[in-house]
Amino acid sequence: MQIASARADDLGAVGVSAQSAKGRVFGFTPGSPTVLRMLLGTQLRRLRTEKGISRDDAGYAIRASHAKISRLELGQVGFKERDVADLLTLYGVTDEAERAPLLGLARQANAPGWWHKYGDLLPSWFEVYIGLEGAASVIRTYENQFVPGLLQAPGYARAVIRLAHDAAPEQEIERRVRLRTTRQRRLEGEGALTLWAVIDEAVVRRALGGPEVMREQIDHLLEMTGLRNVTVQVMPFDRGGHAAAGGPFSILRFPERDLPDVVYMEQLTSALYLDKPAESENYMRVMDRLSIQAESPARSRRFLEELRSSL
Repeated sequence: MQIASARADDLGAVGVSAQSAKGRVFGFTPGSPTVLRMLLGTQLRRLRTEKGISRDDAGYAIRASHAKISRLELGQVGFKERDVADLLTLYGVTDEAERAPLLGLARQANAPGWWHKYGDLLPSWFEVYIGLEGAASVIRTYENQFVPGLLQAPGYARAVIRLAHDAAPEQEIERRVRLRTTRQRRLEGEGALTLWAVIDEAVVRRALGGPEVMREQIDHLLEMTGLRNVTVQVMPFDRGGHAAAGGPFSILRFPERDLPDVVYMEQLTSALYLDKPAESENYMRVMDRLSIQAESPARSRRFLEELRSSL
């Protein structure tokens, strides 16, 4: 994730088990409304494709475009209960016992996430990522410019945020720092997120904020690599070219079997989300090659220790 990177952490879990329209039970435990939207979107997409209905026709049924149907099925926008009811009717789901769980899911999915109070700071495309990150069980990420947001120390986070918001008042900067550090709670406690990061050597060589800030950041990285659920590998300069020539990306995996992996690539003013298996599998192969090409976790830790002693 780049300058705007943040993470959504679920402050209070919600347990739900619902009966799908085909009589199959799907369950989930994370308290993020994003995962609820994704689950509902997945069910609606399955129902639509089983009936052979196009996104255009589905959109017409709810007075919307095919693009909105795509966003609904990806869980990227909220659901109107009336729209879900109309889609279920279009898809032939008319039994109230089958409709009720999905309509109830739509109501729950519209609850605001914990990050709602920071909504004035976040573009809509990035709120989607915050929700996805909060719902994920595993994230694998490659970064070639900044330390991943989940691993940033406060001073380093402040320096990165100022790159994009140099004219912002100090109060806003501190709110952005709090948003970033709050997300890091996902790395601790029961149900902690598993994070596997490959970072280019340039990430830790670039002295953002000055030597003192970088010493704090390297110390923080060493501390985080002591967690069993956090793996950091450094891609040294002497490896030359490597598999991720296209730039940074993240792969998010979710505990629910119905949910596909999502590849996230952040740009300056927008982001790209890929969830088709062929796309995510290609990025997973690239990530696997990066992990082989980079220093091992143990050698990466020694690299960081040596770098720290030289600062």
